[in-house]
Amino acid sequence: MSKKYRVGILGATGTVGQRFIQLLENHPQFEITALAASDRSAGKPFSEACAWKLAGSIPEYVRDIAVQPIEPPLDCEIVFSSLPSSVARETEEAFARAGYPVISNSSSYRMDEDVPLLIPEINADHIGLIEAQKQKRGFGKGFIVTNPNCAVIAIAPPLAALHRRFGVETAVVTTLQAVSGAGYPGVSSLDIFDNVIPYIAGEEPKVETESQKVLGRFRDGMIQSAEFAVSAQCFRVPVIDGHTASVRVDLKDKATLEDIVDAMNSFRSLELYSSPQRFIEVTDEPSRPQPRLDRDNGKGMTITVGRVFPDNIFDYRFVTLSHNTVRGAAGSAILNAELLIDKGIV
Repeated sequence: MSKKYRVGILGATGTVGQRFIQLLENHPQFEITALAASDRSAGKPFSEACAWKLAGSIPEYVRDIAVQPIEPPLDCEIVFSSLPSSVARETEEAFARAGYPVISNSSSYRMDEDVPLLIPEINADHIGLIEAQKQKRGFGKGFIVTNPNCAVIAIAPPLAALHRRFGVETAVVTTLQAVSGAGYPGVSSLDIFDNVIPYIAGEEPKVETESQKVLGRFRDGMIQSAEFAVSAQCFRVPVIDGHTASVRVDLKDKATLEDIVDAMNSFRSLELYSSPQRFIEVTDEPSRPQPRLDRDNGKGMTITVGRVFPDNIFDYRFVTLSHNTVRGAAGSAILNAELLIDKGIV
């Protein structure tokens, strides 16, 4: 970790952009040298342009950085993107074409066949798509790598553990998603207080298709999506941070309850700076996981699973939880960048 890479953040004033800044403070491999945001923020010091929404104050090291327009060039070597999908596709391509590695949290490129959709512990080999992407799109040094939807990051790890050990045939997923997943200001208080909203626009197809891509195999220069079916229903609930999901699965091979728990608990973490000690942690406490109590496990990077039982219709059921703005967003993108450095791609 002798070299520190200069990084820029696109969408720096938004809540995920702020989470990037928080997580990158004192990071041994990265230093923030550029912040970019919309025209109304450009030209202002970050402390004036940003309404800070996370716990604590704006970190001193970014307060006086002047916010730049969201266009190349930026004074950095790597770009982290937290742009809304409405502007991300064109902007991220412009940066990749200008020679920047773009590590994106946006949905715009996730399902493009030549763009890796990474959870490093699960599918690090999917970075093999990068060279094909460069050739296909005419990029030079630049490229685009994405991380999945924040709900997918809660369900894909335990599904990956089961799929590798026993084979998954079918998964039925019900998500209970925090309001921070909608960005700021998110959902109106009159809509979400005393309520559960059974609709998040575009979310269910993302959960179904992105899970299959993440758990797919990299063969012959392309991703072969996992063949098992995923059915998802997604709900917005009055929780600030932490996406919970109830999952039911049918398996190809028979497995005992002990086998299921062992497959999840023994799923290997990585030796990267942002990697938690435990990638998946299974709790046997009957009332866990809970967002308020468990979302910060592993500094927000651990997936917590509980309520693992045989099911009356499917083979097994369980509840899984992740911190949606850490592991589900900025933390995941930072881990992807660490992987790319570790593999010599950056």
